[in-house]
Amino acid sequence: MPDIVVDAARYPIGRFERPSRAMSHADVLAQLDVLAALPAQLRTAVAGLTDAQLDTPYRDGGWTLRQVVHHLADSHQHMAIRVRFALTLDTPAILAYDEQAWAMLPDAHAHDIEPSLAIVDGVHARLVALLRTQPAEAFARRFVHPENGEQRLGIVTALYAWHSRHHLAHVTRLREAKGW
Repeated sequence: MPDIVVDAARYPIGRFERPSRAMSHADVLAQLDVLAALPAQLRTAVAGLTDAQLDTPYRDGGWTLRQVVHHLADSHQHMAIRVRFALTLDTPAILAYDEQAWAMLPDAHAHDIEPSLAIVDGVHARLVALLRTQPAEAFARRFVHPENGEQRLGIVTALYAWHSRHHLAHVTRLREAKGW
């Protein structure tokens, strides 16, 4: 049985759960609302943090808040590209990337977060605008992930809405716990 305290710190909103039923177009649009809200919420969550605070891990053995911000930029750029491939190609194979290795690169480990916040702003603005123009059947389009197999855009949208809330909670809960 997993350590509940460690699991709660690692997954503050719980683990992603695939929808138990087919997602309606209204369900997908609700997930897009979450994606649309992330840039402003992330900026608010990190506003006023010092470098020392940004370099604090959100849990023992976890990434620093700085790494979380850079990870969101990296990960959500990948999502946007994967969505574009799925919308324009027939079930394309996409590349995976080593999130841990990327988080340890010098720019993610020690660089100013503003460029990554700007990336999140831009990627989310374009991605949400694109997806809001898609008909319901577009969310059944797929890509193939080398580790996770076939992924439908509707589920991917729900996954990245969860991912947004998940990492946002890492920041906000650490701020709350530290009284920042």
